[in-house]
Amino acid sequence: MSDRSTELFRAEALSYHDEGYRGGGDVLRISPEWMPAAYWLLLLVVGAGAAYGVFGTLTEYATGPAVVRVEGRTRVTAPTASTVATVDVEPGQRVGAGGVLVTLYQADQAAELERLNREFDLQMIKFLRDPADQAARSSLTTLRAGRQLAQTRLAELSIKAPHSGIVSDIRIRPGQHLTPGDPVLSLLGDDMRWVVIAMLPGHARPVLRPGTQMRLELAGYRYAYSDMAIQSVGDEIVGPAEVRQYLGPEIGDAVPVVGPAVLVKAQLSSNTFHADGRSLSYYEGMLGTVDARLRRQPILLSLIPALKSLFRHGDS
Repeated sequence: MSDRSTELFRAEALSYHDEGYRGGGDVLRISPEWMPAAYWLLLLVVGAGAAYGVFGTLTEYATGPAVVRVEGRTRVTAPTASTVATVDVEPGQRVGAGGVLVTLYQADQAAELERLNREFDLQMIKFLRDPADQAARSSLTTLRAGRQLAQTRLAELSIKAPHSGIVSDIRIRPGQHLTPGDPVLSLLGDDMRWVVIAMLPGHARPVLRPGTQMRLELAGYRYAYSDMAIQSVGDEIVGPAEVRQYLGPEIGDAVPVVGPAVLVKAQLSSNTFHADGRSLSYYEGMLGTVDARLRRQPILLSLIPALKSLFRHGDS
């Protein structure tokens, strides 16, 4: 070292610089110490993912709208055009077969029957006084037929229960005018049961069969599931108009059906469901969504459908 260098740098710096040339240095380290462990961890994850893709399975579901219905319910309708006089039952009331449900306006028919009864009695008196009176005999025959017809018409103005059951869904009020076929009320029979009518995509029909598991989630009650098995599957794939016609005017327009669908039916195991820690009752017309399990297959075949031609895999 020249005297000039000695003047520019401190003696300790020059000494450290000279020792660096005499001593050995370390290899250049460009990766952190955790890199080898991360490499083996990555290999493990990739291997586990590949094994899961080969041996794991994926379940395919068919999803569609559904509606809760009641089977064993009789819709009572108006037999003739008239006006409601009185509603003789209340919702939830149990009635026997033949019990009067609704009384219609009877004044005209009752007056006609009373008039025929008076004429019949007068002609009967004439006939008893003179049994040979052919005019009285003929009048009696005519009046007897007219009186029976009037009694039948008067009886039709009392709507009676076709069978025993519980009254529900009363749709009329006193003073309301009815036409033939207008709905009056519903009668729940002793054999009533709650069912689910689901509209699943038409493409799922070939793999749907009775016994297929299905899960219902009611609208407004998330995560409140009801599991059931399909009882029957429709033989035809129908459009939205046919679905609405099948469901009826009461609820058909409220069910969102888009595209071709197949109708399936399943019975609920109970008339109640659980939501938010409470037991709630089903009601006619409640809407929801169903998921029906179609098939299960390896995840690898789902990711790479072309492999299906190489491997035969039975649906489960």
